[in-house]
Amino acid sequence: MTKIILTGCNGRMGRVITDLVKDDEEITIIAGIDVAGECSGDYPVYSSLDEVKDTADVIVDFSSPKAFDSMMDYAVHNGIPVVVCTTGLSDEQTGRLEGDAQKIAVLRSANMSLGINLLLKLVREAAQKLAYEGFDIEIVERHHNQKKDAPSGTALALADSINDGLDKAYTYTFDRSQRMEKRREKEIGISAVRGGNIPGTHEVIFAGTDEVIEFNHIAYSRSIFGKGALAAAKYLAGKGAGYYSMADVIG
Repeated sequence: MTKIILTGCNGRMGRVITDLVKDDEEITIIAGIDVAGECSGDYPVYSSLDEVKDTADVIVDFSSPKAFDSMMDYAVHNGIPVVVCTTGLSDEQTGRLEGDAQKIAVLRSANMSLGINLLLKLVREAAQKLAYEGFDIEIVERHHNQKKDAPSGTALALADSINDGLDKAYTYTFDRSQRMEKRREKEIGISAVRGGNIPGTHEVIFAGTDEVIEFNHIAYSRSIFGKGALAAAKYLAGKGAGYYSMADVIG
């Protein structure tokens, strides 16, 4: 059984993880970390990792950028693999992960959904064929009206996956309103829609002459990200030092 420490256990995703683990016989939470104290799980909660007495196989991090550095210090010092799910990390913190990955196993993904990570692979493969056949590439993402960032990190990850497969020859276009010209040949258009309680939706469009191919992913609940994080934790347990991704998890 995989034993995890869950940081940010009182947050929205922390509570999702707690509920999912209750029905998973392959994984257990031995300790939660959160400044807010006790949570709804049947495991002890501490305000600091230094208070944890039991040994874990993996840390699943859903905390915050403020807590990130102390969490990584603890993981490196104790040789514990980390699944980094915290968003909003600075460039310096992101860069730190590469250095720490030489000492412990680190897995980070812009989106923990297994479906999205499979989609990243599929659109990259599709682009390598379709772009050279003259297909235009557009990404449209839709989210609820409370989401603050635009475009979403997942939309950018999709664009990056496509561009990586095309030798980074494409540029990104976020707004055409100030441009009185036809669509450029090597560009990926990225559009963001915000409204109501729209679930997270990402659409990748390959538009050619007389035919259009579309890839769609809809996230109806946060549980998909929790399931992905737990799958990543099971995969990372016992792994040697290295920088892993969800692509490694899905194979």
